[in-house]
Amino acid sequence: MSVSGSFPHPFRAYTPAAYTFPLPVGHRFPAYKYAGVAESLRGLLPVLDTPPLRWADAARVHDPVWLRRWRRGEVTAAEERAFGLPWSPAVVERARRAAGGSLAALHDALAQGWGANLAGGTHHAFRDRAEGFCLVNDAAILTRLALEEGLARRVAVLDLDVHQGNGTAALLAGEARAFTLSIHGERNYPFRKETSSLDLGLPDGVTDADYLRVLCEQALPALDAFRPGVLLYLAGADVLAGDRFGRFALTLDGVRERNRAVLGWAREADVPVVTMMAGGYNRDHGLTVAAHASTVQDGLDVFA
Repeated sequence: MSVSGSFPHPFRAYTPAAYTFPLPVGHRFPAYKYAGVAESLRGLLPVLDTPPLRWADAARVHDPVWLRRWRRGEVTAAEERAFGLPWSPAVVERARRAAGGSLAALHDALAQGWGANLAGGTHHAFRDRAEGFCLVNDAAILTRLALEEGLARRVAVLDLDVHQGNGTAALLAGEARAFTLSIHGERNYPFRKETSSLDLGLPDGVTDADYLRVLCEQALPALDAFRPGVLLYLAGADVLAGDRFGRFALTLDGVRERNRAVLGWAREADVPVVTMMAGGYNRDHGLTVAAHASTVQDGLDVFA
């Protein structure tokens, strides 16, 4: 899907909305939200098809043999269960497209200050293991690519999904030029946490004021101290009250204040920022779409 028109700013977003895959009836994967977010942003900025990620770039952080097995469908039933989705060529292609959108957004961010992917944030993917709807880890791939190709001297991943970015933490462990920061539900999935550069685990039921206090008093000062050359922002919508997989109680206003705090920090610090959708599974589908769309709307408010 692409949206054409004349806009008073240079920004655009990417979506894999056209790339669907078969799902069992009643499956909890929120396929509806990708097309919904793209449609809700029509007229605000161009929304372009996501380009495919090169498999060679995925292999910067993932085991090439394991990637080849997934491409060929040589996966076990246990691997499918951990991934949470049935294997098909289409599900693999969509994962590749979602990560490709993050890479395209990275190049936009380096050129314009901000880039937006209306997918991605697949932070549960490990080197040779898929988990939690995540097949390839776009944040880790972008980090490794930016460092190896000299696009940035330091990269920070700010993961504000309600679930810890366990795959990202594991893939970037020991890399001094990367800073992984996760604010998540301490008692929520994954129940075995990895070690990020900074983990800020919060209790169930956290509300706007307490969440924003942790963000502004602990997370953003930590980013100041690290001084990244690029920020990858996983703007999860599953922090909202009513999320099927989340246990927080933020409002939509609180999510938007979160977004503006992060994006405003990036602009003031002159740090290019990439926004990715990450999780969002609200019982109110319209609220999920509104929260994800708000990240782009807030990005336009801050940068345009």
